[in-house]
Amino acid sequence: MREDTSPPEPVAPGDLLTAGNAMPQACCAERSGLDARQQALAELGRWLLDEGYSFTTVTPATHARVNARPADVNGDSLRDIFGWSRGFQPGTLPGRVLQLLRGADELVPRYGQWFSAVRFSTLDGRLYVHSAYPTCGSDAVFFGPDSYRFAAFVAATVPPARLMVDIGCGSGVGGLQLAGRMDRVILGDINPKALRYAQVNAAMGGWPHVECVASDILDGVAEAPEVIIANPPYLVDALARTYRNGCGPLGLELGVRIVRDAMSRLAPGGMLAMYSGAPIIAGRDPLLAEIEPLLAAHHASYSYQEIDPDVFGEELESSAYAKVDRIAAVTLVAVKPGNLETWS
Repeated sequence: MREDTSPPEPVAPGDLLTAGNAMPQACCAERSGLDARQQALAELGRWLLDEGYSFTTVTPATHARVNARPADVNGDSLRDIFGWSRGFQPGTLPGRVLQLLRGADELVPRYGQWFSAVRFSTLDGRLYVHSAYPTCGSDAVFFGPDSYRFAAFVAATVPPARLMVDIGCGSGVGGLQLAGRMDRVILGDINPKALRYAQVNAAMGGWPHVECVASDILDGVAEAPEVIIANPPYLVDALARTYRNGCGPLGLELGVRIVRDAMSRLAPGGMLAMYSGAPIIAGRDPLLAEIEPLLAAHHASYSYQEIDPDVFGEELESSAYAKVDRIAAVTLVAVKPGNLETWS
């Protein structure tokens, strides 16, 4: 169908999703440093939290199945619109919310309806903005089950430190989940949209000591971090989406680069905590085979674990995985030799 580019119908500011809702008029102080579009997103996120909004983001395959149900086509609730990415009519939302979506340049007309170009997901009571479903754009910012696993992994693993870097931060979920135990956090990514959303998420979380920088692995970071965390993409993606494409014939190249660069740049006694995926071929893990020599070269102590034996099984239908038995979710914790007293 041709995209509808007609202007929205007039919406009265009092047209509310449920009676009695009211939009806060003042910007929260946490949003200093954001541009006008980011401020609009942060204000929208704060309002959603005040409304009791909560949404757990699922895999794209599950999302497609749920949205294919006849009863789940149109957006009638906040979860429909900002979680399930369903189309809605202008009168469904408060007029102020539509203004915020327009101000953020995240309101999209399509098929005679409006769609939000962003989703909001919750984790441990915090809200994270990221790209709407489907995440087809090359610069899409993803949030899903891997994000929840990654956040749980680093929360259980990483100690307090003076400086932590989150490589390929995406929405910033890993670094922001740990922000409360760090003196300083750097969220790095090559995707400008990811950095914009991560800045909004840091502001919504009230973390003034979090900095977002454009960085390919660690080239935008001058200091030697005490902690590095990473959740690199690990799939072969024909569309080369930054959140999904791990590069190389099996999607391993980015993860290997992160291990190589992190072990070189970490402060003495520093830690790398990485969550990723590994294609298993005839019982062999090629990711582990590639990173073991790198860890040995730095005399690092490490733990490598397979935490889920089978993820993204649908990818095995691709010719790139013709010889792959399964894709496993794995974690790596590597500690560089040195004085651990550098940690605060």
